[in-house]
Amino acid sequence: MFKRINWGAIFTGFAWLISLSGLVVLMSFINLKKQTVKCSDVKILIPGANNFIEREEIDAILKQDQGMLLGRSLEGINIHQIEQKLQANPYIAFAKVYTDMDGVIRIEIKQRQPILRILNANGQDFYIDSDGLKMPISSNFTANVLVATGNITEVFGTRVDTLHTQLARDLYKTAQYINQDTLWQNQIVQIAVDQKNEMELIPRVGDERIILGNADSLDVKMKNLKVFYQRVMPQVIAKTYKTINIKYTNQIVCEKNKSDSVKTVRKASVLSPIDSTKIHTQVADSIIGDVISKSIKAAGQHKQVQKPGPTVPKPLKPDEKKTNNKKTDALR
Repeated sequence: MFKRINWGAIFTGFAWLISLSGLVVLMSFINLKKQTVKCSDVKILIPGANNFIEREEIDAILKQDQGMLLGRSLEGINIHQIEQKLQANPYIAFAKVYTDMDGVIRIEIKQRQPILRILNANGQDFYIDSDGLKMPISSNFTANVLVATGNITEVFGTRVDTLHTQLARDLYKTAQYINQDTLWQNQIVQIAVDQKNEMELIPRVGDERIILGNADSLDVKMKNLKVFYQRVMPQVIAKTYKTINIKYTNQIVCEKNKSDSVKTVRKASVLSPIDSTKIHTQVADSIIGDVISKSIKAAGQHKQVQKPGPTVPKPLKPDEKKTNNKKTDALR
């Protein structure tokens, strides 16, 4: 018995064979066209507001790598090599190079986006971009980004690199969070790192220092700080607080800014343990209760303060009554 012929499969295979043949013919035509078409122009697109790299620098890279492009056959121009050369630049995140049938070479550049500028303890100056990679400072352009200073040991080598220290990763995470919120983007201008590797946020408006600590529970800490700014700060006198400590989750502790204490701290370069304890005792002030406890609405964490009732006099014993009567008679 003859098997039934599957005409559908035959037609499908035949269609694929025709398509493949047409693709081969088309590619051959394109290659043949490339051999005859010469480069008529080079168009470079660099979108974005940053100007870390200019058109002239791209032209210099192209000339150094490929020589003069105008007038050359497209077949003799290695566009993949151009892409690799451009992406090796520390300010370029991505480069796409392609040609059209009119002989135009088109280059699309995506610049790296810095979100934090680091001034480390060794005097080095570099950026951290949105991908968490280090990049050098540019002589062409200075990015208006958050600045981190102080006891930072992260260093920048000769090439683009990842972050190696936990502190640098915390700084990057904090900068990312600040850049995603318009309030903090406008209010926080600097991150200072102390000798304990704890981060302090420096606001644009106000003299208080915001002690953040590390980047653990960052979202909770910053939301609590936002509640503090929105509900508490309008109710107090300007420059009331010297520090706002948010490094403890669901707790804000403030230190009052008293003039006497401030003068003492500014005059004395080194404080003795006794003086330090005395100053801390004078200015320390917890605002966990009252407005803050009402503002930070964490379930099960607010305790109601019971007001003391009227004082009831303790009944006197018979002997005590006689003694009191004698004292009263004596006074008379």
